[in-house]
Amino acid sequence: MNLIIKLFIQYPILLFAITVHEYAHGKTADYFGDDTARLMGRLTLNPLAHIDILGTVILPLLAMISGVPLFGWAKPVVVNHYRLTKKQLMFVGLSGPLANFFTAGIFATLYYFLNRIGVDLSSADILFIYAVIINIVLAVFNLIPIPPLDGSKVLVGFLPYYIIKGYEIFFSRYGFFILIFLLYSGILWTILSPIVNFLVRLFLPQMPKFF
Repeated sequence: MNLIIKLFIQYPILLFAITVHEYAHGKTADYFGDDTARLMGRLTLNPLAHIDILGTVILPLLAMISGVPLFGWAKPVVVNHYRLTKKQLMFVGLSGPLANFFTAGIFATLYYFLNRIGVDLSSADILFIYAVIINIVLAVFNLIPIPPLDGSKVLVGFLPYYIIKGYEIFFSRYGFFILIFLLYSGILWTILSPIVNFLVRLFLPQMPKFF
């Protein structure tokens, strides 16, 4: 049953969430004058345009088989850094997580509205609940200020220029290894789980502690 839930409920929701996330990046960059994503066909909510073989296919399948929490990512939207200012790049980075928070809010609102007017959701309520949780987890994870995550682009928007270079050089060398260590050591989830729990219960007040 757990595998069925992951395959037919969680995975489609994850696919939708990462598609919305990347679309938001491309749309924001396009708004600021960088049409790279549009020219590459990435300004679409069609998941096929955003599929990354490792992050969208292999990793989620391995998670389903091994029983670990479902997670993944889409093919990053390409942004031309020479056509955007530092602040604009910050907003491009921030737009992905904000889109996921907004999506979580829509599903939470629909969930309460349908319950309020007496619609019997029965087992369908799990769709709304997972949609809220997955979008929140994706948003919070991406706000970590370690490249290539979006949080690094947001942080760079606030850093003075003389610090940015050293920050980018250090994390271009060690950022990936630091992120992998934090993920597999459990340290990252220890830090993030209280934040995720708080936000899930903020969007879904009647939900118990989830993690």
